[in-house]
Amino acid sequence: MFMSRKLLVIAGPTATGKTNLAIGLANKFDGEIVSADSRQVYKDMNIGTGKDVGNEKLKIKNEKLQSKVGKEINKKFTLGVYELKGIPVWLYDVTEPDFQFSAADYVRCAKLVINDIWQRGKLPILVGGTGFYIKALVDGVETLGMEPDWELRKRLGNLGIDQLRKILEKTCPERIRKMNESDRSNPRRLIRAIEIATQPQSAKCKAKSSKLRIGNLLTIGLKAPYKILYQRIDKRVEERVAQGIEKEIGGLIKKGYSFENSVLGTTIGYKEWQALISNIKHPISDIIVRWQLNEHQYAKRQMTWFKADLRIRWFDVTKANFGSEVETLVKEWYDKEDEASED
Repeated sequence: MFMSRKLLVIAGPTATGKTNLAIGLANKFDGEIVSADSRQVYKDMNIGTGKDVGNEKLKIKNEKLQSKVGKEINKKFTLGVYELKGIPVWLYDVTEPDFQFSAADYVRCAKLVINDIWQRGKLPILVGGTGFYIKALVDGVETLGMEPDWELRKRLGNLGIDQLRKILEKTCPERIRKMNESDRSNPRRLIRAIEIATQPQSAKCKAKSSKLRIGNLLTIGLKAPYKILYQRIDKRVEERVAQGIEKEIGGLIKKGYSFENSVLGTTIGYKEWQALISNIKHPISDIIVRWQLNEHQYAKRQMTWFKADLRIRWFDVTKANFGSEVETLVKEWYDKEDEASED
């Protein structure tokens, strides 16, 4: 029997300190962290994705849960848990870098983990910047169950934004009109929209909403003025270079992963190194600048996405007392009696 169906979400752009805030709140409200990051699910990609795991090792603490993910979703997935400063953190290192991990995979794994956290009477704290993963889990996405069309994706993969927009406009003008500017500027989302639009009606009818049944939701958003946010991003990139991101990538290459056969070629913090790793002379300073600029652009896209969700309670991380304000809000929400669970 579930002790609670409260879910706390901490969202926002990169470099706003979401995980550190979540660890503090987890300590105060008996919580466990569930990552909502589309790249932290990949094994051996630690520095570039900001897992902050240090020397921590993945631990399987719930064999029943691991058995479920093997039987119900994918036997190759790992539902283990890290402990960061004594707080359990879930959905790191779920799969290998060459696996096409989808939002549907994420929702299935996250539901298993969160239901388990609830059953143990603890508070799940969903933390991350992958807005679509959060939306798919919290609100449900009717098309999430549609199988990917790999042939179509391969055919469209090398096209530019303008070309993809024209194809979608011709295929389904209503869908492109409903997309926000962030989605309209994201080739992966444009391709997915084309994929959905070209599916037969029978496949669309089979696609069902798979949202999590939540009794009481609170979503906290962390933000900062862009000038300061970019400074934080730039500093963090430099720190990750110093931590050994180039060595991490080299280790992944030695294991057989490449920029073509894995997510290395599409992940910020990794793809910028392709020329250097391929023995093409390229100044590291140029790589760092390109990485920083890509992170800036990603942060803007994240903010565009999250601003569309009017439920989010925003806090500026540059304000001295923002942490205590967040804690006060969470306490008020946490102490309230649970509402009836959603159907």
